[in-house]
This record gives sequence, C-alpha cells and structure tokens, in this order.
Amino acid sequence: MSLFTKPNSAAEMSHRRQWAALVVLMLPVLLISVDNTVLSFALPIITEDLGPSATMQLWIADIYALVLAALLVTMGSLSDRFGRRRMLIIGAVGFALVSAFAAFATTPEQLFAARAALGLFGAMLMPATLSLLRNIFIDPMRRRKAIAIWATGFAAGNSLGPILGGALLEHFHWGSVFFIAVPILLPLLVMYRFLLPESKDPNPGPIDLASAVLSFVGMFLVVWSIKTLAHDGITVWPIVAAATGAAIIAWFIVRQLHSATPLLDVRLFKRLPFTASVLANFLSVVSLIGFLFFIAQHLQLVLGMSPMNAGLVLLPGAVLSAIAGIGVVRLSKKFAPKYLMVAGLLLIAIGFILVVVFRVDFTVPAILLAFGFIEIGVGMSQTLSNDTIIGSVPAEKAGAASAISETAYELGAVVGTATLGTMITAFYRANMTVPAGLTPDQATLAGETISGAAVVAQEVPASTASSLMASAGQAFDSGLGWLGLASAALVLGAAVIVMVGFKDRAPVQREEPASTLVS
Repeated sequence: MSLFTKPNSAAEMSHRRQWAALVVLMLPVLLISVDNTVLSFALPIITEDLGPSATMQLWIADIYALVLAALLVTMGSLSDRFGRRRMLIIGAVGFALVSAFAAFATTPEQLFAARAALGLFGAMLMPATLSLLRNIFIDPMRRRKAIAIWATGFAAGNSLGPILGGALLEHFHWGSVFFIAVPILLPLLVMYRFLLPESKDPNPGPIDLASAVLSFVGMFLVVWSIKTLAHDGITVWPIVAAATGAAIIAWFIVRQLHSATPLLDVRLFKRLPFTASVLANFLSVVSLIGFLFFIAQHLQLVLGMSPMNAGLVLLPGAVLSAIAGIGVVRLSKKFAPKYLMVAGLLLIAIGFILVVVFRVDFTVPAILLAFGFIEIGVGMSQTLSNDTIIGSVPAEKAGAASAISETAYELGAVVGTATLGTMITAFYRANMTVPAGLTPDQATLAGETISGAAVVAQEVPASTASSLMASAGQAFDSGLGWLGLASAALVLGAAVIVMVGFKDRAPVQREEPASTLVS
C-alpha cells in the first residue's frame, strides 16, 4: 500500500504509515504547548500597542486556559461520537483561522474573543490526537513508544515557546506569535486524509446537551475561582464560584452514573491503574508548573537573562525528558510499569530536593542539574501514565480517557500556578524591603511582585534600580526552599498513589477489533 493511499482502518496501516501519522499528529500537540507559554512574553508589547486595562490583560492571558480546561471533557466525549479525525480537523481549521484573526487584532476585545475561541478549538485538538494514537497503534509496545514521542512533543513545545517567542518578538510584530499556527497546521490539513483513519464509538448513543453544559459551567467556575483566589486572595465571589462549580460537577457525575449513554463514563475511574495514573499526572504537573512559574521569573528578573536565553537554559531538560520518555519504553519490556513510574517520580523528587540544597545560590549550573533530574523523571512517569490511561480503557472510550488525562494536566497547571505560585508571591511580599526614594505608587507596585519591581526599576535612577532589584531578587528567592519541599512532597504522594493503585504488573488489555474504526 502506498504511503499516500487513504487507509480504511488502523489495522491496514503499515509500520511506516503509522509513524508518518504520528508525525502529523505531533503538529497540533506542539502548537498548543507552544501557545501555553509564548503569550506571556508578548503581553508587555501587546499592552503597549492595544492599551488593555489591567483586568483585561488578565482575561486575555487566562481565558484560553479557562475555556480549554472547561471543554476538554465535552470535546473528548463528542470526538468518540462524531469521529476523532473529524473533530481534529474541525479544531485545526478553527485554530488556524482564529490565530490569523488574533494576529491582526486591533482592540483588546478582539484579542480576548480570539483567545477564547482558541481555547474552544484547542479543546477539540488535544483529546483527538491522543485517542487517535490509541487506535492507530494497535500493538501495545509501539503505542507506548508513540505516546512517549507525543509527550515529548508537548514538553518540547513548552520549552520552545519562550525561545520561539523571544526570536519572533525581536524581529516581527507581536501578531507573529499567533500567526505561526498557520504554517504549523497546514501539513496536517493536507495529509490527514492519507494518513489518519477515522475512528469512533460504534454505539455512541444520543448527545446529552444538559451534561455538556453542566461539564463546561462546573469546570469553568472551578478553574476561574482558583485563578482568582491566587491573584486577589480570599474574597467572597471566588469562594462562591468554587462551591457552585463543585456542586455542578457533582450533579454532572450523578447524571452520568444514571445515564444509559453518559457523555463521560465516570465508571472508568473504577479501574485503579487508570485512576492512579490520572492522579499521578495531576500531582506531578502541579509541582512542575509551580516550579516553572518560579524559574521563568528567576532566570529573567533575578539572573537578568533575556527571554530567549532563559528558554535555552530549560532546553537541555526538555531534551533529557525526550530521551527518558523514549528510553523507558525499552525498559518497560523488562520491568513493570508500576516500578518505572515510581522511579520516575522519585527522580522528580530528587530534583526538587536539589532545589532545596541550592536554594541560597540558585545559579544556572544548579538549575541545569535540578531541572535535569526533574525532566528525566517527568519523561519516564508521564509516558507510562498516559499509556496506562489510554491502554486501560476500551478503544471506543479513547476520546473520553484522553480528555480526562488532558483535563488533569490543565487543572494541574492552574492549581500549580495558583498554589505554589501564590506561595512564592507571599514569601516575596513578606520579605521585600523597598528602598527609599520611591513614590507611594512605585513602592506599592514594587512590593507586590518581582515583575512590578522590574517595571519600577526602569523609572528610577540606576543606583536606586540596582538596590531595588537586589532586594527583589532576595525576596523572590526566599520561598525557594519551601517550594522545593512542597513539590517533592506532592511528587512523593503521587508515587505512593501509583504503588497502591497498580498491581505488580499491569495486565495487557485485550485489543479491540478494527470494527471500532470507520473508513
């Protein structure tokens, strides 16, 4: 069969075609992970150009993740019903068109609307890519290697975001960070018919619109409340939103348990390896994103590095994560996934303990060493946990399982920034000493965050600026030891969950016949 002949099913795909399909599926994964980090570097320039208010700046930055996290479950379940390839292409076309619109936005409101729409179409892309891998790679070992490469692409995108963003912003308009979606997604839109077989649940049942609304509203309120509490502290409305969102999610779960054709089969959580892997993913992502929140600012505002150079410091870790993720597939032939996942989580914990050890003098060599251990562990544990999540459910439920995995990741990212990021901010405010000579407004801004201190440093004489940033750097790093300890504790908790939730050797799931795939 020619590489460019349309496949009727995954069973008909040759080894070479399967890996070609993986390359195509990596494109949206890479794009979405780049989009997670690239905007933060463009926001100051966008602020100068479009002039959004402080509140609008926060909404432009946050609305993408809010909509994405809130819709993942719904879109994953819909992809099982309507077809994963179809959902992927709708998401890719929409993401490319809206990205082009965002690149030429002329008002803050236009950019906000575009970011919200990107969250919608991004939610279509992510579960579809992972669930298609579940159905293209029938052989468990090949699937595990494919998922390792998939996870590597996601991690690489997060590291490439600062580098790519820094390079583009040095030479082009800020809209270039959005416009890159078009060339990245174009090969997918050209090649999908030749490489990606359609697959879906053969007995999907009717769509439960009420459950879809409950899922979206509940998740949106919970994620919004976490972000708002992290930024504004404890106030009434975020607490009300969190309680309301939790109640709506509980209503959603009860509705699914009593439905003959649930939007999301929550009974998947009865599978202990599945549940343990989801929880392990969540806890490890909380610690990782909380650390990245710190390190991005430490490299730029404490060590004085440019965004591009700061991204380059993190690049070796991403390479090590890729090597570990692919290498653990070979090790899984000899050792049970349970023990390899625990080993990966312990390596992450060692990395965070090194953060504690080097907390007083956290230089680039110390960062490379600690981050290297963290990323090796992430590569090992995330590869096996994602493979377990996908491999432990029937093929027709791959979209829903993928959505749960991605929701755990997105929610972990939000919680990591909200909890560990807030802890770093609290240490900063408690230990920051503002030098004399600042206006009351400047003193307030510098005392809030280290980025605020950096803004004030540009407005004052050089001697005052030097004293201000030295004090800000010490205050910002004052919470590093506690950040390392808290992160290590979270990861060790994940290791315990895996030890309890897995049997000694995870059983090999019976592969479903190709009847779950349609031409």
